[in-house]
Formats: sequence, C-alpha cells, structure tokens
Amino acid sequence: MRIHFLTALFLSVSTVLFAQKSYEVKSPDGKLDVRVQVGTDITYSLSRENNPVIKPSAISMKLGDGTVWGTAPKVISTQNNAINQTINSPFYKKKTVADQCNEMVLTFKGDFKIVFRAYNDGMAYRFVSLRKKDFTVTGEDAVFNFDKDYKAYVPYVKSKEKEVEKQFFNSFENTYANVSLSEMSNNRLAFTPLVVDLGNGTKVCLAESDLQGYPGMFLINKDKSTSLKGIFAPYPKTTVQGGYNSLQQVVTEPAPFIARCNGAKSFPWRIAIVTSQDKDLANNDMVYRLATPSKVQDISWIKPGKVAWDWWNNWGVSNVDFEVGVNNQTYMAYIDFASLNHIDYVILDEGWAVNLKADLFQVVPEIDLEKLIAFGKSKNVGLILWAGYYAFERDMEKVCEHYSKMGIKGFKVDFMDRDDQQMVDFHCRAAAVAAKYKLLMDFHGTYKPTGLNRTYPNVINYEAVHGLEQMKWSDIRTDQVTYDVTMPFIRMVAGPVDYTQGAMTNGNKKTFAPINNAPMSQGTRCHQLAEYVVFESPLNMLCDSPTKYEKEQECTNFISAVPTVWDRTIALNGEVGQYITIARQKGDVWYVGSLTNWDERGLDIDLSFLGEGNFVAEIFKDGVNANRTASDYKRELITIPSNKKMSFKMAKGGGFAMRIYKK
Repeated sequence: MRIHFLTALFLSVSTVLFAQKSYEVKSPDGKLDVRVQVGTDITYSLSRENNPVIKPSAISMKLGDGTVWGTAPKVISTQNNAINQTINSPFYKKKTVADQCNEMVLTFKGDFKIVFRAYNDGMAYRFVSLRKKDFTVTGEDAVFNFDKDYKAYVPYVKSKEKEVEKQFFNSFENTYANVSLSEMSNNRLAFTPLVVDLGNGTKVCLAESDLQGYPGMFLINKDKSTSLKGIFAPYPKTTVQGGYNSLQQVVTEPAPFIARCNGAKSFPWRIAIVTSQDKDLANNDMVYRLATPSKVQDISWIKPGKVAWDWWNNWGVSNVDFEVGVNNQTYMAYIDFASLNHIDYVILDEGWAVNLKADLFQVVPEIDLEKLIAFGKSKNVGLILWAGYYAFERDMEKVCEHYSKMGIKGFKVDFMDRDDQQMVDFHCRAAAVAAKYKLLMDFHGTYKPTGLNRTYPNVINYEAVHGLEQMKWSDIRTDQVTYDVTMPFIRMVAGPVDYTQGAMTNGNKKTFAPINNAPMSQGTRCHQLAEYVVFESPLNMLCDSPTKYEKEQECTNFISAVPTVWDRTIALNGEVGQYITIARQKGDVWYVGSLTNWDERGLDIDLSFLGEGNFVAEIFKDGVNANRTASDYKRELITIPSNKKMSFKMAKGGGFAMRIYKK
C-alpha cells in the first residue's frame, strides 16, 4: 500500500512539473532576467545578476463572462524581438530617448497574449486582448512579491474615508511614508509610482504606462506581508455633479466591473524599474518610452514655456492705482510683467468664469477676455484659462472651439480627482479635442502622468504632486523640504510635475508659517531657484507676484532664462530624501541645480560633461546667513576650473543653481 502511495505521489508531482513551462527574456546587457512560469497559472519573476528582485508573482485578468486569462493557461506560440530605436521627444527632458530592450510575446489559447520586455533599467509587461467582441474586465491580479521585508517609500491617498472602496476619490497629492512592507497600512490605498529599497543601493520603482481605456493602478498590502497587489477603481455606474464648487463628478454607485473593452485592446504596462544608484531614478525614461507614439502630426504650434500665475500669490500686485483682483487691470499688470521678463504666458486661474455655474461661457463682468487677449498678443504673451473639470467636460468641443478662435492658448483643467476608466477616457478625449483646436492642456487635480504627454504632446504638464500650493495652508509640521528631495526619485519618474515653484518669501524651520494670503516657501531662496532646474516642468509657473519679482530682479532674470524643455539631462548625484543634483542642457548652455534636505551639506560636483573649452558660470548659492535668513543668497560669476571640479556648501533646506556657457 505504501509503495502504491509513493508511486502515485511521484507521478502526481512529475505531472505538475512536466506541465509547467518556463520562458525567459533577458535585458540587452544580460544583467536583468525575467522568467515566466506557465502551469496552473501564470507567474513572472525578476532577478538582477542572479539576485532576486521580484519573486514569482501571479498575474491574471478576470472577464465579465467568467473567463480568467491566467487560469489553466495554454501557450500556443512564442515570439522574441529585439527592439533598438530612438524616440524623438521634443517637449521632454531630452530631445531623444533610447528605446532598447528584448521582448517576448506569449500568445495563449483564449484570444489573449502577454508581452514582456526586459530593459537594462527594468522590466514591463502588459496583457493584450485578441478578441473581436466587446467584453468587460471585472478584476486584474497585478502582484509584486518581494523576498524580504524591505523598506518602501509609500504615497498613501489623502482621504478621510476608512473603507478602501471609498478612497478612489482623491487628489493624488501626498508626502511619502518610509515604512517596511509589512508595516504598510492594510486599509489605505497607495498610488504609484512607489519605490521599494532592496538595500545595497538597489531600488525598485513600481509604475505604469500607456494608461488608456482602463483604470489606474493603486497598490495595497492587505495581509501585512512582503507582497504588494494592484487594486483598481470600479467603473462608475452612476455619478452626480458635486464636490468642489459643483465642478466635480462624484461616483454614487460603482458597476460590478472595472473596465468596458472594445474587442482587440492593449492594456497598460506594469513596470518595475531597477536601479543601483538613486540618481538614475531621477533621469529614467521607462514611462515615456512605453507610451503610445504621438497622434498629433503637426506639433509646430506647441510652445512650452513659463507662466506668470495669479492664484498662489493671491493676485498680489501692489503699488498700483487700481484695486487688484479678478479684473482686467490686474491681468494687464501680469501681462506687462510677463512681457518685460520674457515670460510666455499668463494664466487666469479660478474666478474668471462665474462661480458655482460650471459654465465656461459665463464670464464675470470684470473680465473682458477679448481685450485681454489682444493686449497679450501685442506684448507677445499668451493666455491660459483655468477650468473646473465638469465645466470643461460638459461642453468640451464647444469650449475648445470657441476659446481657440478667440486666441486662448490652452486650459488648466482641475478637480478630476479620480482615475477610474471613465476619468481616464476623459483625459484622452480632452487631449485629443484640445489638440484639434491647437490648445495646450495642463491637468491639475489629477492622477500621475502615464505617458499621455508622448501620445498627445499638447498635454504639457500634470499636477499629482504635493506642490508649493500646500504651503498656503499645511500644518507647520509638514516637511516640504524633505519632500523636495524625495519626489524627484519617485513621482517625477512618471513624468513632468506642475509643482508651481518660485516663492520670493522664504522660511526656515523657525520662521516658516502657512499664511494663505501671504504664502512663503520652506527652505532657502536658492532652493526655490534650483527647483526650476531639478523639477521637470515644460509649462512652468512663477508662483509669486509681479511686485515681489520686480523687487528681486536678479532672481527673476535667472528664473525667466531657465528653459522648460531640454536637449539633454544628466543626474549628477543624489540620495532619496537627502539631496539631488541635476544638469540639463539646452543648445550651448548648461544649467545645474541642487537641493538638500534640512541638513547642511557640502557637495563636490564633477562638470566634466561640459567637454573641452573654457566656461563661465553664473552661480546662485546660499548666503552665509541663509540658515538664519532663508532669503539670503549670493550671486557670482566665475570661470569654471580647468579640471571641471567644483565644491558647494548648501544651508539647511538650501540649494544652488547655475547657468554655464562658453567664454
């Protein structure tokens, strides 16, 4: 009897082992290895130089008809491709992006396939539907298993709701909790990108790209393990107008599925970026390179640039003979300031359209848009209009056509605060309609970028960042300075940030206070200047008032000169939460920006990337009293040493910025 039992067990195990098939794809440099096991289910794993990065993790997709892509799967064909191309990226942090990877396509019985790609800097996979008929997706297993209880940088949703199912409505603006995986909240959603620290300098950034026709991915650790699982907002069955100033659509009832799909479809890429140096995260292109190529043929009208902005500084023009506010005289003053300082745009933020009407055709009587547009045109300054989501959505085509004909250059659309399929579809439609009428699109109150700025390059910026606006009302315990040297390694991996920097009133730990109508920044003046170089932002705000900038003309001249899109970007150094230094090139001029946390810091900088020749640098550095008075700085012109080595000292919460050009 015992012999029969052992024989049966052996045959059973042998059958399982025989049924499992293994597939493998490696990065071009051979260091990253993606292994896919197909047996009773589908799992993938990722290793780097034979060291585990992600342990075997199950992936599947559940359809509304009961089909599960991933249960008892059967591979019917495999295909391997080597991809080696260059992507033109005219409105990005570099003018070209190298796209080099090895690809493995597994086609399964049941009308679907999974594409795996191995890059030198990470891996990605996506499901692809081969169906001809429409279907729904009721769930997706996107799992990331780790072999140890590593520390992670976790951006939890900023929601007061205790139930996970009610947390999908959020602003996607939060600081990072640095906790071990097992310490993560099991009832709080986290959004991506999210970084896991594997130790010895290795970090893994989880992200997604090419999000179209599908909800965005949140992450959660429900069982206090070392595993993160994707979770997705259900499709909205019903919504009602409401929320902030009746400008939002609030989901009142979810549908029993997460997405409606039209037959053949490619789903979003699930990404694991792997780096051995933190600085490489700050210059990663994975999200951009995996996005759908541009659908806009004529891009000649797309003009990135700087924006003079009214809202943060509370329309803070002074020493004038008119009452400032939402009126033509105030905006003409902003246009004059922009023109004098070679700033491309002025934004009319909330208030130009009648409040609580959600109707962008009802302009307040204090504003004569045609007159403002004509005045701006005479000064070579374009106008951008703020719009609440629902007001824009309800009349999108008419709004875009009307204001494009008037001469408006773009819209800053705000308060979406969701990433379910319905809202993701809105972003794609808004980008397409705006492109049709040659309008720029700046998405505020929205989820992180997922490559739509490549697909529709008129999508010129995204918020989804704990930006400087938070300093108007945040608790004094909010540590924005540490966030500033954390976010570039995590959130900025996804794409540009509309952080809205440029404060001319600056505070240290003792002097900072959140004052809504007279706001200030945390950290030094040079910390603010350096952010124009460190933060990727093709449409870049000057948050403070024209009056303050006119009193600080030296700083204003530097800010206005910094480009917003670049030919080349180099991450010179950095550690998450500690410091960062970025160099960016436009034409023959280089800019270098560096930020530190609240630690006073000395840094040695190697400028050998400049190449041969003699160079001059205009430098803004923390003044000797910057630890006492945060606005203290020193500007100087120096000749770059022949060995291209320089040393800098930054104050607490400080930074430095410089412009480098040939003699």
